[in-house]
This record gives sequence, structure tokens and C-alpha cells, in this order.
Amino acid sequence: MDTQCKIHTLDNGIRIVHREVGHTKVAHCGFVLDIGSRDEKPHQLGIAHFWEHMAFKGTNKRKAYHIINRLEAVGGELNAYTTKEQICFYASLLDKHYEKAVELLADITFDSIFPENQIERERNVILEEMAMYRDSPEDALQDEFDAVVFRNHPLGYNILGTSESVGSFHRQDFQAFIQENIDTSRIVFSSVGNLPFGKVLKIVSKYLDKVPAASSKPCRQSFESYHPHQIKLTHTAQQAYCALGRPTYHRSHSKKLPFFMLNNILGGPGMNSRLNLSLREKHGWVYSVESNYHPFSDTGLFAIYFATERKHFERSIALVMKQLKLLKVQALGKMQLHSAKEQLFGQLAMAEENNLNFMLMMGKSILDSSEVESLEVIFENIRKITASDLMEVANEMLNEDDLSIFRYLPG
Repeated sequence: MDTQCKIHTLDNGIRIVHREVGHTKVAHCGFVLDIGSRDEKPHQLGIAHFWEHMAFKGTNKRKAYHIINRLEAVGGELNAYTTKEQICFYASLLDKHYEKAVELLADITFDSIFPENQIERERNVILEEMAMYRDSPEDALQDEFDAVVFRNHPLGYNILGTSESVGSFHRQDFQAFIQENIDTSRIVFSSVGNLPFGKVLKIVSKYLDKVPAASSKPCRQSFESYHPHQIKLTHTAQQAYCALGRPTYHRSHSKKLPFFMLNNILGGPGMNSRLNLSLREKHGWVYSVESNYHPFSDTGLFAIYFATERKHFERSIALVMKQLKLLKVQALGKMQLHSAKEQLFGQLAMAEENNLNFMLMMGKSILDSSEVESLEVIFENIRKITASDLMEVANEMLNEDDLSIFRYLPG
């Protein structure tokens, strides 16, 4: 547990986590709700993301303009996002205006009224957002690959929903979705800034104590039946795009950290990743190539993405497969393992210095495991990873026959 992170649970079940950080005048805070697109029923596809938009469109005491202007007028920022499993409303601003952010975030999170006229306007905005993603092969690639791996499971559905579902929502649909899923014990208010925990607790309690306790029974459909698929679609852009991967370890799995490290070696953000050295530096076939590991509550997604000219496409896939095989059959040497760990230490330490990202990470960590691991504990667990551990997860997760491949080719 990170002792710098203070936690308090209100009577209604909402948890507050705060980290006091000196030498900054900017505070970051927000609500992380354990509700996401995978909680939607078939007729609700896209409603979690639509709710995220509608939270800014009116409450019992504010109209849309007043919500937007409340923090912008003092140089702050108000934002939100939706994932497969979470919705987050958050703000960044000068710490002297901290209470304004807390009050506004509580208002839009718990007191939105979903005006019908605003629903109609925002419906068009979301349809435009969907069209924009469809026109972007990189974005379409990732959405389509989710559907390839998870097929007809909620994890495979597009977070934005469909044109038909987005076109059908009305006020009662949002109210019903919230009532079905809201659970105050699965809501975290996360905060980072140069304020003592006592002051934060006093301010936050002022606005959250009055939120009534609510409970719901999680009914997320588990993902159990994976079969690798190879799908080919065409598009109008010039490059050929590829996504390949498979389901993998969930976020509380004992092999999550070794696999995270293995993914970092293979195609993480470093320019010295094996995929980047092979496909870009050695052959010059791609501008960028990356591999990602996204753990969920009950499964995870491992995926590799790249784009190249059509003539290099299949040879690029062959190079990727070669790198996967090397990780399975060739253990890292002592110096290679040491360098991989040092690189990961540096990346994690620099990520922690981003206070906004750390605030969001804290909220998610409390939801996932009811604690925030200190950097020292994470480092110690990384030090324990052996070359054999990495080979073991590579042989479990990087078998070519178990990978789904999505080819997105110029038509």
C-alpha cells in the first residue's frame, strides 16, 4: 500500500482517496465509477458513453453553458471518458478553486437530468464522432479487432454503440441504466494536489455525504469461449493495417506483471522494443508498431498493431511472428533482463510524476483492489521476475495458432 495515499469511506459507501503533493498549485480530482460499456444490455449499446456526454448537458441547478463555464472561467478543465468497465468524470484546476471542482463534479455525476432537447443535439454529435472514427483506419482497426477477439460478447461491442441504438435513447433510458448499475460502494473519488487530507475530506464530505447509498448486483457476462479468427476487410485508404492478438490474463492474475513486462520488451513505448527494431529500424516497413496489454476484471486483451504498404504486409506479419517465437524459445540473458527491468522502472517512475494520470490510476486501483500499490512494492515485484517467468508466459500467450488476425486492406 502506498502510505502517501490516504483513503476514507463515507457512510454511503463512496471511497475517497487523496495524495498530497507539494510544490504544485494545480489539483486534479474526479469520480471513477465501476460502470462501463460491457454493462450494457443489447438494447443499450452506447448508452454508457452517451451518459458521459449528457452529464455535461444539464442538472437540476445548472444548464449546459453553466457547467462548461464553471471551471473554464477560472482556467480549469473539465473532462470525462468511458471504457469497457469504467466511466470517469474529472477536473484539473488551481488548488484555490478545488471546492468548485468537487461541487461541480458531484452535481454532474449524481444530479444530471438528461434534457430531451439536449439528448437530440448530443445524439448528432455522437453520430458525427462515430463517422469520424469510421473514417480513421487506425481507430476503426482497434474497434474492429475487439469484435474479432471477443465476438458477440459485450467486451467486443463498440463503446460508441451503433447508429440504431444511439438513435433510440431518451431520458428514461439513461435513468433506467443508471438505476440498474449505480452502486456507491463501487464509486471512488480520487484526488491529487497540494492540499492536506483533512481539508480534502471536509470539502468532499460536504457534497458527497448527501448522496444516498445505492447498490446493484454486478451481472457482467464472463468471457469464456475464445476461438482464434482471421478476418479480412477492405477500406479506401492507401496503407494496409494489421491487428493480431488474443485474450490474456485478467488484472488480478499472478502472471499479469510478467506479461506486462514481456509486452514492454516486445512492443512497448520504447524505440528499442523488439518489434520497432525489426519492422522499422531494420527494414523500414512501418512508421510505428506497438503491442498493448489491457487487463479487465475477468480477462485481458493482448494486441499488436501496425500499418505498412500492401507489398510489405504479409512479410511484416511474418516478422512479428518471428519475434513472438524468439520470446518463447530464447531466454533473456542476464544483462538483457537487467536492462528490461531498468527500462520499466524508469517508465513507471516518470508516469507517476504525471499527477493527472496518477489521480486516475489511484481511482482505478481502489476500484480494482481497494489499495494503491507503492512504486517501491511494484519495483520489488519486478525485480523478482526471472527469465523463466517471461518464457513461461510467452509460451502460454504467444502461440501463433492461438492468435486472431485482422487484416484491414486497401480495396
